[in-house]
Amino acid sequence: MFMEKTRLFAEVGYASLIKKGEELCGDKVNIVPCEDSTIVILADGLGSGVKANILATLTSKIAGEMLKNGALIEEVVQTVAETLPVCKVRGLAYSTFTILQAYHDGTVYLVEYDNPPTFHFKNGKLVPIEHSERMINGRLIKESRFLVDRQDAFLFVSDGVIHAGVGGILNLGWQWDNVAEAMERFMRRDPSAEAASRYLTETCEHLYCMEPGDDTTAVCVKFRYPSPVSLLIGPPEDSARDEQVVRLWHEAPGKKIICGGTSANIVSRILGRPLRVELPTHLDAEIPPIAQMEGIDLVTEGVLTLRKALFQLKEYAEQGGIPREIAGSDGVSRLLRILKDATEIHFHVGTAINPAHQNPHFPADLNIKLRIIDEIVEALRKLGYPTDRTLY
Repeated sequence: MFMEKTRLFAEVGYASLIKKGEELCGDKVNIVPCEDSTIVILADGLGSGVKANILATLTSKIAGEMLKNGALIEEVVQTVAETLPVCKVRGLAYSTFTILQAYHDGTVYLVEYDNPPTFHFKNGKLVPIEHSERMINGRLIKESRFLVDRQDAFLFVSDGVIHAGVGGILNLGWQWDNVAEAMERFMRRDPSAEAASRYLTETCEHLYCMEPGDDTTAVCVKFRYPSPVSLLIGPPEDSARDEQVVRLWHEAPGKKIICGGTSANIVSRILGRPLRVELPTHLDAEIPPIAQMEGIDLVTEGVLTLRKALFQLKEYAEQGGIPREIAGSDGVSRLLRILKDATEIHFHVGTAINPAHQNPHFPADLNIKLRIIDEIVEALRKLGYPTDRTLY
């Protein structure tokens, strides 16, 4: 089911610095896609290193799963307090957190516990957040509910951000007001969520003189209209369904991509649009050339292009996100640029066996294709993209 055009999509970007001398970050970000919303959690575990990482990870996972299943914030706080292990040195067992639940209708629910106050930008300008306070299990919780529109953005940070430079470049650290002023100037450029979070953490790294004195994380949630993408890969098992599948794919909202020469020829025949191969200026032995078709955003070769794209997506997942700029005019680069800006991705996959295969009763080529697509779907989901796959 595709999103209606009036619904808002929450674009999420985040970046972290690990405290000098530690191998693991004591901050944890968890993004939980739900049917009617997206939940974004930043948890900051007590202390640093392995223990802090465990505390933050448990908090973010517990909160995400409970809220996704309809639990109240009171239940979440109580469960977190009862579940986390107690630090033997400090006698404390908690992790601070910020939770933002962004509904597709533009409603936002914000919960804050002991993290620095959240920054709210509207059209690049900082605006105050009104909140209510209440005690839950001995903890002061701040809550806010409001409506947002396109280009609204929220930035929430761990305390490593407002401590940046303390005792060094800045005696008292980079205070909340200083961060607000700097980010307001940056947000006027209308950056992506990823660019905003990376800019903030890179600035903190310089204030720490490249030796972070605390785990430092910035999370940006920016709202924009949906931008779905639909990919058609391979003909259906039953050739009698060619037209039905092409129409279903072509009439879906958003950008259209074809991967595979057979699929491209079927679409060309059914839609009555010529297919023209684009000769590259520089040949790449690993990436086949692309083609052009009126009304279609991208036409590429099939398995080789998808395999290369999968390799890149796995690298991006390990790095924590797809880079803002992807250079290159080849099919893989163009495919990744379209996927990067998508808000939801739909794979329409035909399961016909390649008739050119030496043994048509052994669908090895089909198995390879399906495995690659499954891994692409998994990588995109890890990167936070709502993705599904339909077989024909």
